[in-house]
Amino acid sequence: MSLKIGIDVGGTFTDFFVDQSGRETRIHKTLSTPSDPSIAVMNGLTDIAESMDPPMSLTELAAAVDTIVHGTTVTTNATLTSNGAKTGLITTEGVRDALEMRRGIREEQYNNRCTNVVPLVPRYLRQGVGGRLDRNGKEVKPLDLNDVQKAIDLFKADGVRAVAICFMNSFANGDHEQRAAELVRREMPEAYLTVSSDLLPSIRFYERVSTTVLNSYIGPILDHYLNQLLDRLKDIGFKGILLIMQSNGGVMTPQIAKEKAALTLLSGPAAGPGAGLQYVRAHNQENCIVVDMGGTSFEAALVVGSPVVVNEGEIDRRRLALPMLGIHTIGAGGGSVGWLDEGGLLRMGPQSAGAAPGPASYMKGGTKPACTDANLVLGYLNPDFFAGGTMKLDMDAARKAIDEHVATPMGFSIEEAAAGMYRIACMNMAQGIREITIKRGFDPREFPLVVAGGAGPTHSCLICEELQIPFQVVPRESSILCAAGMLMSDLRHDFVRTFVALLNDLDWAALNEVVSAMVDEGNKLLEQENIPEDRRSTIIKLDCRYLRQYHEVSVEVSQNDVDSHNLDAIAAAFHEEHNRLFGYSLEGDADAPVEIINIRVQSVGEVEKPAFRTEEKSSADASHAIKGERSVYIPEDKEFRTVPVYDGHKMVHGNHVDGPAMIEQVTTAIFVGGTFNCVIDQYGSFALYRKDRTDLVSSLIKGETA
Repeated sequence: MSLKIGIDVGGTFTDFFVDQSGRETRIHKTLSTPSDPSIAVMNGLTDIAESMDPPMSLTELAAAVDTIVHGTTVTTNATLTSNGAKTGLITTEGVRDALEMRRGIREEQYNNRCTNVVPLVPRYLRQGVGGRLDRNGKEVKPLDLNDVQKAIDLFKADGVRAVAICFMNSFANGDHEQRAAELVRREMPEAYLTVSSDLLPSIRFYERVSTTVLNSYIGPILDHYLNQLLDRLKDIGFKGILLIMQSNGGVMTPQIAKEKAALTLLSGPAAGPGAGLQYVRAHNQENCIVVDMGGTSFEAALVVGSPVVVNEGEIDRRRLALPMLGIHTIGAGGGSVGWLDEGGLLRMGPQSAGAAPGPASYMKGGTKPACTDANLVLGYLNPDFFAGGTMKLDMDAARKAIDEHVATPMGFSIEEAAAGMYRIACMNMAQGIREITIKRGFDPREFPLVVAGGAGPTHSCLICEELQIPFQVVPRESSILCAAGMLMSDLRHDFVRTFVALLNDLDWAALNEVVSAMVDEGNKLLEQENIPEDRRSTIIKLDCRYLRQYHEVSVEVSQNDVDSHNLDAIAAAFHEEHNRLFGYSLEGDADAPVEIINIRVQSVGEVEKPAFRTEEKSSADASHAIKGERSVYIPEDKEFRTVPVYDGHKMVHGNHVDGPAMIEQVTTAIFVGGTFNCVIDQYGSFALYRKDRTDLVSSLIKGETA
């Protein structure tokens, strides 16, 4: 037996997806253990071993596993809770306050009460040293190693565990940084070290220093966690390959993850978009919106042929200039707490009850009403079948919490208050989808919605109603989509080099030299990871702008265009993308030549992916799967109605359900709204479409009819 396991550690649950040589898949969820996430990992593996047929010991399971792909929130949590390592910064004399000054612009321009972000490195540990390079990398002033030594002495005396080195203009010449790093390694061999010219050799000092500091701040935390996890896996006899999820949607080895810890920031939901694309391809679609609603947060991502990648983002208001999927996250999950603001208006989140104490209905000490409590009162959840019956939900506790904190203060009934909580949570999530679609020039009505997360399918119909999205897909593995997506993720390595030049005055030999060096660097890494040449690919992008613009647009170019010096093709690609993003281009304007700022190369190593198992078509009749009925709140009618409840595990390809209805699985509950119907597609996914769009049955469900 050969097993592959995807493990996604979330704030509330840790999800597992097990692929048994493509023949069978298993899913499992266990409560997360925030104090030591590896405990939840081992708990889940133990449960999986016991559930195998026949049951196995943990060591027997470990021996059968050849690959584990792991997504962790350890670094994200360390940043959000300010629990990283004590870090020192060595930088160019006179610019140590750039970390605090940032871009010099107040983030909330009209908010006079907006406070500044507290730097991860206090001022006395930000040490400036003599030495300077110009913008072309030419030495203006020699590096003062005595200043570097003084900084090291201070760090050693103050118990610094991590050091970040970031000098002005080091993107053009990393010599000063490397000499300083050599001294740090000799004097502080136990310290975690990040050198900006190794991590991010690109223009813009604040973004570079912020990213370098973040990497050092979280590096020791991730290093400790991965060593702990590797030791635990070794103890149970695991001899396979462990891969770590990146924020760019790819995976990497633990060694690279330890060196470039910042690549794991915001990586938790990064496997979802790629997995979502695989599911909509069953319906001849190449674009989709992927949403994931778990216990703590709601993530939304756009897929246009492939997941949309951005070259920088923020975490806790701190700039992170590394490629990542364009995922928008808000505090809306099953644990999101309902509360009244100063004006008496009902709000949902971003505070979360989490796994402990959890929603009031968990009976673990929580007293505040959460989204899960509202769903229970509205009939969307079965109190005796939550998590397949492994957890019981307390209806009385849920009603009491909603009554005390929402219903009575607002003068509503408990049911009205619960309905309000549900609607507001859905509207918050709909707004999150607008952020990644409408604000980027895309119409959400033109994209199918792939729904993931244990709580997502309970809310998706109302979200689709709000955004007029006519079609949605809920995979069988919806509640653990990211864990499943991890097994579909390729090895990826991103490289960037600043290369400033006007496109119409380009030194093609110099450009080719830089591109070739970056491609070779990527191939060497993939070779070390045992990826054969026929499974390697390279993507080349140029960050371009019109002269005197401030921000760039990243455009993909082919290796052939670079080799053949195809200036027209590169310029046309830039003009087209600029027009799509901003509604205009300056093509043909002699006063607005195109300027290249950065070269980006992504090296991809394709991994073997789980095969999608297709099902034989059955009849439309799903009556065999009915397990009962119950009273459920219908949002469009604003009333309760008795609806059939289906056992989702008994439904097969071709089965049809008219809304409103409930479909229950062990790890999720799907609410088929009154304006939707549901058909099971050939992969066993639940395809929901609007009743007034029967054309979707044939065009999107591959000819399946009711």
